[in-house]
Amino acid sequence: MRRNKRERQRLLQATIEENPFITDEQLAEKFSVSIQTIRLDRLELSIPELRERIKHVAERTFADEVKSLPIEEVIGEIIDMQLDESAISIFDVKKEHVFKRNQIARGHHLFAQANSLAVAVINDELALTAKANIRFMRPVKEGERVVAKAKVKNLNENGRTVVEVNSYVGQELVFQGEFHMYRSNVVKKDGEQNENRN
Repeated sequence: MRRNKRERQRLLQATIEENPFITDEQLAEKFSVSIQTIRLDRLELSIPELRERIKHVAERTFADEVKSLPIEEVIGEIIDMQLDESAISIFDVKKEHVFKRNQIARGHHLFAQANSLAVAVINDELALTAKANIRFMRPVKEGERVVAKAKVKNLNENGRTVVEVNSYVGQELVFQGEFHMYRSNVVKKDGEQNENRN
Protein backbone atom coordinates (compact mmCIF):
# COMPACT_ATOMS: atom_id res chain seq x y z
CA MET A 1 0.00 0.00 0.00
CA ARG A 2 1.46 3.34 -1.02
CA ARG A 3 1.36 6.07 1.59
CA ASN A 4 1.26 9.78 0.99
CA LYS A 5 4.57 11.63 1.27
CA ARG A 6 3.94 13.12 4.73
CA GLU A 7 2.93 9.77 6.22
CA ARG A 8 5.88 8.00 4.55
CA GLN A 9 8.36 10.55 5.87
CA ARG A 10 6.92 10.28 9.38
CA LEU A 11 7.28 6.48 9.30
CA LEU A 12 10.72 6.77 7.69
CA GLN A 13 11.94 8.97 10.52
CA ALA A 14 10.53 6.59 13.16
CA THR A 15 12.09 3.58 11.41
CA ILE A 16 15.55 5.20 11.28
CA GLU A 17 15.32 6.29 14.93
CA GLU A 18 14.51 2.70 15.87
CA ASN A 19 17.26 1.23 13.68
CA PRO A 20 19.95 3.76 12.63
CA PHE A 21 21.79 1.00 10.72
CA ILE A 22 19.02 0.34 8.18
CA THR A 23 20.15 0.90 4.57
CA ASP A 24 18.43 3.04 1.91
CA GLU A 25 17.83 -0.18 -0.06
CA GLN A 26 16.02 -1.78 2.89
CA LEU A 27 13.96 1.38 3.41
CA ALA A 28 13.02 1.52 -0.28
CA GLU A 29 11.83 -2.08 -0.10
CA LYS A 30 9.94 -1.48 3.16
CA PHE A 31 8.06 1.55 1.80
CA SER A 32 7.74 0.25 -1.81
CA VAL A 33 9.44 3.30 -3.33
CA SER A 34 12.70 3.89 -5.21
CA ILE A 35 16.04 4.39 -3.47
CA GLN A 36 16.10 7.90 -4.98
CA THR A 37 12.79 8.72 -3.22
CA ILE A 38 14.25 7.54 0.11
CA ARG A 39 17.34 9.71 -0.44
CA LEU A 40 15.17 12.75 -1.23
CA ASP A 41 13.04 12.07 1.87
CA ARG A 42 16.17 11.84 4.03
CA LEU A 43 17.46 15.08 2.53
CA GLU A 44 14.19 16.89 3.29
CA LEU A 45 14.18 15.50 6.85
CA SER A 46 17.90 16.31 7.35
CA ILE A 47 18.65 12.66 8.13
CA PRO A 48 22.28 11.84 7.26
CA GLU A 49 23.26 8.86 5.10
CA LEU A 50 23.92 5.49 6.74
CA ARG A 51 27.70 5.92 7.05
CA GLU A 52 27.29 9.22 8.93
CA ARG A 53 24.58 7.76 11.19
CA ILE A 54 26.80 4.81 12.09
CA LYS A 55 29.74 7.11 12.77
CA HIS A 56 27.60 9.35 14.97
CA VAL A 57 26.18 6.43 17.00
CA ALA A 58 29.64 4.87 17.38
CA GLU A 59 31.31 8.11 18.46
CA ARG A 60 28.54 8.90 20.93
CA THR A 61 28.40 5.39 22.36
CA PHE A 62 31.96 4.09 22.32
CA ALA A 63 34.33 7.08 22.37
CA ASP A 64 34.57 7.03 26.18
CA GLU A 65 34.54 3.23 26.38
CA VAL A 66 37.43 2.28 24.10
CA LYS A 67 40.64 2.74 26.06
CA SER A 68 43.35 1.10 23.99
CA LEU A 69 43.24 3.41 20.93
CA PRO A 70 41.36 6.48 19.71
CA ILE A 71 37.98 5.51 18.21
CA GLU A 72 38.92 7.10 14.86
CA GLU A 73 41.89 4.69 14.56
CA VAL A 74 39.59 1.66 14.46
CA ILE A 75 39.26 0.39 10.88
CA GLY A 76 35.54 0.09 10.17
CA GLU A 77 32.70 1.42 12.31
CA ILE A 78 32.15 -0.08 15.76
CA ILE A 79 28.47 -0.87 16.30
CA ASP A 80 28.71 -2.90 19.53
CA MET A 81 31.28 -3.09 22.32
CA GLN A 82 31.50 -4.95 25.65
CA LEU A 83 35.06 -4.43 26.90
CA ASP A 84 36.98 -7.67 27.55
CA GLU A 85 34.00 -9.63 26.18
CA SER A 86 32.93 -8.90 22.60
CA ALA A 87 32.72 -6.26 19.85
CA ILE A 88 31.30 -5.82 16.35
CA SER A 89 32.38 -3.51 13.54
CA ILE A 90 31.29 -3.02 9.93
CA PHE A 91 33.49 -2.14 6.97
CA ASP A 92 32.17 -1.20 3.53
CA VAL A 93 34.59 -2.22 0.78
CA LYS A 94 35.00 0.70 -1.63
CA LYS A 95 36.98 1.37 -4.79
CA GLU A 96 40.05 2.53 -2.84
CA HIS A 97 40.20 -0.79 -0.93
CA VAL A 98 40.37 -3.13 -3.95
CA PHE A 99 42.79 -4.19 -6.69
CA LYS A 100 41.93 -2.35 -9.92
CA ARG A 101 42.21 -5.39 -12.17
CA ASN A 102 39.69 -7.64 -10.34
CA GLN A 103 37.86 -5.49 -7.71
CA ILE A 104 38.94 -7.85 -4.92
CA ALA A 105 39.65 -6.25 -1.53
CA ARG A 106 43.28 -6.04 -0.52
CA GLY A 107 43.84 -8.45 2.38
CA HIS A 108 45.43 -5.89 4.66
CA HIS A 109 42.10 -4.02 4.93
CA LEU A 110 40.30 -7.11 6.27
CA PHE A 111 43.23 -7.82 8.60
CA ALA A 112 43.26 -4.19 9.81
CA GLN A 113 39.52 -4.27 10.56
CA ALA A 114 39.87 -7.49 12.60
CA ASN A 115 43.12 -6.48 14.31
CA SER A 116 41.95 -2.99 15.32
CA LEU A 117 38.72 -4.52 16.71
CA ALA A 118 40.81 -7.01 18.73
CA VAL A 119 42.80 -4.07 20.14
CA ALA A 120 39.70 -1.95 20.84
CA VAL A 121 37.89 -4.69 22.81
CA ILE A 122 40.75 -4.87 25.36
CA ASN A 123 39.94 -3.03 28.60
CA ASP A 124 43.37 -1.46 28.96
CA GLU A 125 45.15 1.69 27.87
CA LEU A 126 47.94 -0.39 26.32
CA ALA A 127 47.04 -3.33 24.09
CA LEU A 128 49.40 -4.68 21.41
CA THR A 129 49.16 -7.62 19.05
CA ALA A 130 51.83 -10.16 20.04
CA LYS A 131 50.83 -12.89 17.56
CA ALA A 132 48.08 -13.51 15.01
CA ASN A 133 46.86 -16.65 13.26
CA ILE A 134 44.69 -15.65 10.30
CA ARG A 135 42.81 -17.32 7.42
CA PHE A 136 41.18 -15.68 4.42
CA MET A 137 38.18 -17.88 3.59
CA ARG A 138 37.14 -16.24 0.30
CA PRO A 139 37.86 -13.03 -1.65
CA VAL A 140 35.76 -9.99 -0.73
CA LYS A 141 34.62 -7.76 -3.57
CA GLU A 142 34.02 -4.04 -3.97
CA GLY A 143 30.57 -3.06 -2.70
CA GLU A 144 30.38 -5.81 -0.08
CA ARG A 145 29.92 -5.08 3.63
CA VAL A 146 32.16 -6.95 6.06
CA VAL A 147 30.85 -7.49 9.60
CA ALA A 148 33.65 -8.41 12.03
CA LYS A 149 32.73 -10.04 15.35
CA ALA A 150 35.34 -10.20 18.10
CA LYS A 151 35.08 -12.48 21.11
CA VAL A 152 37.51 -12.48 24.02
CA LYS A 153 38.35 -16.16 24.55
CA ASN A 154 41.00 -16.09 27.20
CA LEU A 155 42.04 -13.62 29.91
CA ASN A 156 45.43 -14.83 31.16
CA GLU A 157 47.24 -13.83 34.31
CA ASN A 158 50.49 -13.32 32.39
CA GLY A 159 49.33 -10.15 30.61
CA ARG A 160 48.10 -11.93 27.47
CA THR A 161 44.54 -12.06 26.13
CA VAL A 162 43.30 -14.16 23.21
CA VAL A 163 40.69 -12.53 20.95
CA GLU A 164 38.94 -14.48 18.20
CA VAL A 165 37.60 -12.44 15.26
CA ASN A 166 35.30 -13.83 12.58
CA SER A 167 34.35 -11.60 9.64
CA TYR A 168 31.27 -12.18 7.51
CA VAL A 169 29.67 -10.93 4.30
CA GLY A 170 26.01 -11.69 4.92
CA GLN A 171 26.02 -15.14 6.55
CA GLU A 172 29.24 -16.22 4.80
CA LEU A 173 32.50 -16.42 6.76
CA VAL A 174 35.24 -14.56 4.82
CA PHE A 175 38.02 -14.11 7.40
CA GLN A 176 39.09 -15.81 10.64
CA GLY A 177 41.68 -14.52 13.06
CA GLU A 178 43.01 -15.45 16.47
CA PHE A 179 44.88 -12.54 18.03
CA HIS A 180 47.16 -12.95 21.04
CA MET A 181 47.12 -9.54 22.68
CA TYR A 182 49.64 -8.15 25.15
CA ARG A 183 48.11 -5.86 27.76
CA SER A 184 49.80 -3.74 30.41
CA ASN A 185 47.52 -4.79 33.25
CA VAL A 186 46.99 -8.32 34.50
CA VAL A 187 43.47 -9.69 34.77
CA LYS A 188 43.00 -11.80 37.89
CA LYS A 189 40.65 -14.77 38.01
CA ASP A 190 37.88 -12.84 39.77
CA GLY A 191 37.89 -10.28 36.95
CA GLU A 192 39.64 -7.51 38.90
CA GLN A 193 42.64 -5.90 37.30
CA ASN A 194 46.06 -5.44 38.86
CA GLU A 195 48.76 -3.29 37.34
CA ASN A 196 51.51 -5.44 35.86
CA ARG A 197 54.62 -4.73 37.86
CA ASN A 198 57.97 -5.96 36.57
